[in-house]
Amino acid sequence: MSDAEPPGDFLDPASPPKRTLLLSTGGAVIIAAVIVFAAVLPAEYNQDPLGLGRATGLSRLWAPKEITVSAHAAAGPLARRQPATFRTDTFEIALAADGDEGRRNALEFKVRLPKGSTLVYSWQAEGLQVPENLLFDFHGHTVAAEAKGAVSVAEYEKGSGAEAHGSLVAPVDGIHGWYFRNRSGQPIKVRVRLSGFYQLVPSGQEGNLAGIQPETTPPSVAQR
Repeated sequence: MSDAEPPGDFLDPASPPKRTLLLSTGGAVIIAAVIVFAAVLPAEYNQDPLGLGRATGLSRLWAPKEITVSAHAAAGPLARRQPATFRTDTFEIALAADGDEGRRNALEFKVRLPKGSTLVYSWQAEGLQVPENLLFDFHGHTVAAEAKGAVSVAEYEKGSGAEAHGSLVAPVDGIHGWYFRNRSGQPIKVRVRLSGFYQLVPSGQEGNLAGIQPETTPPSVAQR
């Protein structure tokens, strides 16, 4: 018997034909795809493109991940009582044109908020042609006359624009609000709407040196 290599087209009689191998591989791929679309997607990802998940009940196995939310978040309890009465006010703040000799083109307006109290706000500038010409600084701090030691200051937002809307949970006892500055060549008005558990700062005191008063006083406050 010769020791030469067998010819290239020699086939082992025990090996399956290539056609059989291709059919087996294709069948395995199809079965795997059916399992993915019929079982894995409905049960794990709530996706049921073939409708078999609903028919077999596998789609009921899926549920979103549950995250336990603590009733006491880092900023304090999510539900709390407030020491001040809830109120709603609208203020009209007039700002002179830039370059006014009396420097009436800028002022600060704040309200008093105990720590943890909520303020909802919305303000819009009227008569402002270029939004970038109105500068604002939204911040809060403890009252210097009441502070023991250093004054605590909290910066919320600085920028420019014709309006802003949002809410605040006061991080410290003190006065919280805005510094507005009109840099345009025309006088403007800023209409500020507030709701929440705040108190007004008396005219002439820190936070309301300009003596800004609400347009209307709620009956519950007027009767005090």
